[in-house]
Amino acid sequence: MRVLWAFCGIFTLALGLAGPASASDPIKIGVEAAFVGSAATAGLSARAGIRIAAEEINAHGGVLGRQIALIERDDEGKNENGVQIAQEMIDKERVVAALGYSNTGVALAGQRFYQEAGIPVITCAATGSVITKQYLPPQYPANFVFRVGAFDTLQAEMIVTEAVDRAKFTRIAILADSSNYGQLGRGDLITALTKRNITPVAVEKFNVGDVDMTAQLLKAKEADAQVIMTYGLPSELAQIARGLNKLAWKVPFMGSWTLSSTAFIDAAAAYGEGTLMPVTFIEEGTTPRRKAFIEANARVSGAPHITYPSPSAQGYDAMLLLAAAIRQAGSVDGDKIRLALENLQAPVDGIITTYVHPYSADNHEALTAKDVVIGRVSNGRVIFNNESERISRQ
Repeated sequence: MRVLWAFCGIFTLALGLAGPASASDPIKIGVEAAFVGSAATAGLSARAGIRIAAEEINAHGGVLGRQIALIERDDEGKNENGVQIAQEMIDKERVVAALGYSNTGVALAGQRFYQEAGIPVITCAATGSVITKQYLPPQYPANFVFRVGAFDTLQAEMIVTEAVDRAKFTRIAILADSSNYGQLGRGDLITALTKRNITPVAVEKFNVGDVDMTAQLLKAKEADAQVIMTYGLPSELAQIARGLNKLAWKVPFMGSWTLSSTAFIDAAAAYGEGTLMPVTFIEEGTTPRRKAFIEANARVSGAPHITYPSPSAQGYDAMLLLAAAIRQAGSVDGDKIRLALENLQAPVDGIITTYVHPYSADNHEALTAKDVVIGRVSNGRVIFNNESERISRQ
């Protein structure tokens, strides 16, 4: 178990000064994600964002006069670990809420325990669309599962909008990995294309761990695809980029937000240039607040750049939304926090956006299409693909 006692803010930490001791017990918030393995870049980035927000909150007196204490657990991206950790967070640590999850499968396995215990959980990395819909009314009178992030149905729609509505491509090839993440994403892409009366010319599958995508890419090329759409994890997506180079086939390449991870960008190297993906945050100081957030990330993570910017910003915003709900509820009771989240009265100024009534009783997704932009890989970084979207973030 690792406990982060966030008793001082960004500036007091920089000065090496300790914050005043709390007169009450701290408010325990569970933080769970993969900190090792294929989803570690998302999990570690989300954790960094959560830590930064907790520091800022505590530097301003905490919530309800109490400090926030983060109880951190590494689930390694394994469903069985998600089950065990959720039970420990609830029964042993007595957390009042939880944040995190970098894998959809782990979220679905673990969040049911929070639901049964009546404890809110906010996912800020995993993107499976089903996550917030597992406990909908009327079958379940209260849903304790929330999210800050671009869920897969939303991402797929944006990918197709970029390829079909803007670029006017009609011959689409889809390459998706065999995991639940890849196959659910593939289905979301096909659904978005079907709305436009487009049938993909090729739909190919690959396995996690595959290092040669030549066969799949050749089928897409033989079908005369104009664009490659992907859904998978960063390492395998890098092999697709390298495979396109091997075939000397210059075709646009776009997919889900996993393409914005340094795990893809570094492995793909020059072959990933120009790749497009939907993201909720681009590491560019378009405002003083975002600049400060980027600098805080470098301090907390020890890395010069954010390895996965979107989960980091989503983790930060999720912590702020949770704190606002606890403050509004005037309580750490789970049901009161849930009700406050569903009806937040005051705007919450996040890094991604300013949240005005982000949730309701029947909608537990904080972000919509207006909060998501298209990013492009350029010189080893992700930048705004459309200047108009950059301007809108200033």
